Amino acid sequence: QVQLVESGGGLVQAGGSLRLSCAASGRTFSNYVMGWFRQAPGKEREFVATISKSGGITNYADSVKGRFTISRDNVKNTVFLQMNTLKPEDTAVYLCAADGRSYNGNVHSRSRNYNYWGQGTQVTVSS
Repeated sequence: QVQLVESGGGLVQAGGSLRLSCAASGRTFSNYVMGWFRQAPGKEREFVATISKSGGITNYADSVKGRFTISRDNVKNTVFLQMNTLKPEDTAVYLCAADGRSYNGNVHSRSRNYNYWGQGTQVTVSS
């Protein structure tokens, strides 16, 4: 089992920045591909970003490309999501997820392919 705990969400004005963290425990963190997803009220869970086990490969949704950056620290067992130039449409609960298979950009852009999930952290962007 892998336990995931997100933090760093909050209320921010449009154009502002937030940095989300997801701390992992329970298994060897570097054995897992990590992803960030988000879910707004009444909407389906949406892919945001994913990062390979070593951190050398990343993939982003078009809606966040150029504004968000995913990174990981395999010593601190933490994955991060730096969010810049935030927009009201970025408002959602942000969840991190882990999967033990080899990295695949297509596979790991789909929420159903992740085994472990955190509880999420709320991000609200005001206009």
